[in-house]
Amino acid sequence: MAQGSDAVSASHPFTVETTTTQRKRSTGTLTCPPPELPTLPFDLLPEILCRLPVKLLVQLRCLCEFFNSLISNPKFAKKHLQLSTKRHHLLVTSWNISRGEFVQHDFPIPLVFSTSTAVTQTQLYAPNILTNPRNFPTVMCCSEGILCGQLNLGSYFLYNPSIRKFKLLPPFENPCEHVPLYINFGYDHFIDNYKVIVVSTKNEVSVYTLGTDYWKRIEDIPYNIFGEGVFVSGTVNWLASDDSFILSLDVEKESYQQVLLPDTENDLWILGVLRNCLCILATSNLFLDVWIMNEYGNQESWTKLYSVPNMQDHGLEAYTVLYSSEDDQLLLEFNEMRSDKVKLVVYDSKTGTLNIPEFQNNYDQICQNFYIESLISP
Repeated sequence: MAQGSDAVSASHPFTVETTTTQRKRSTGTLTCPPPELPTLPFDLLPEILCRLPVKLLVQLRCLCEFFNSLISNPKFAKKHLQLSTKRHHLLVTSWNISRGEFVQHDFPIPLVFSTSTAVTQTQLYAPNILTNPRNFPTVMCCSEGILCGQLNLGSYFLYNPSIRKFKLLPPFENPCEHVPLYINFGYDHFIDNYKVIVVSTKNEVSVYTLGTDYWKRIEDIPYNIFGEGVFVSGTVNWLASDDSFILSLDVEKESYQQVLLPDTENDLWILGVLRNCLCILATSNLFLDVWIMNEYGNQESWTKLYSVPNMQDHGLEAYTVLYSSEDDQLLLEFNEMRSDKVKLVVYDSKTGTLNIPEFQNNYDQICQNFYIESLISP
């Protein structure tokens, strides 16, 4: 047998690894191409991307023209929204008029319902037109990630904070004669588009459809209404001034109907939306009863979900119900009776305990909206 470090066994068909072959193997990676990565089928790419957070998708749009074209497609935006319906965020809009400050903070829902009183918040970008003290919004509502509001000067706007898209709506034909009272914003499934509904002090109703350049007058409200309306199931709903029924506007048919209240006694009714259903908060001296209408328009479907202890002894007056978690925790909004400040209260229906998450700020006014991060452009 040959001697030396490069010896080969004559009786064995394989070459023995020697110092030379080890050197060749170790240096081979410098010249040999790396193994090819598996290629994803083209159809799977949109399915993967539409499950990513908006912030990451916005960054991917800047990566290449292909990603920009795909993510900017309205069909992709709708698909992404459909898969994001359970990713709720609390949007807190705050402004201090005397100091000329306007800020918006984002709170993921799991953090709002955490046992900690201090909640982590993320400040969102706001366009200059909203941070200008002369333009501070006086009203704000939200639908599927798009905010709708009215500026101090009377103009209306749509804004998606997730993608930083802002749209100023066309003015009314006779703005001096138009004194707005209530504003609502929601999605019309029949035409697959968003609508803004504005009610004036004269009970006149004007509707703006996204993508048009005008306001359409429809039939005036046939009854006096009280309080902010709520948008649910393709309808806008207001309480009649005498608290005897709910007035409903079908935004597709542009017609009105009466919706009956739950059969219960109370001191005050407050409308809201809970679990995508029409909700009402019935207040008394002892409790705040939370009802939802499981089948819209059917009085028999009113169901009482919760009875929350009244907070008047703590100087808090019920304003509205905001959200219900899957483990039956309820988020309610209260007004401080001695000031205009707002308090959020978490009620755990299983333990009967109350928790007040502290949002640290010194702002004059606060507005809470629930929203879903979306790619929908106003």
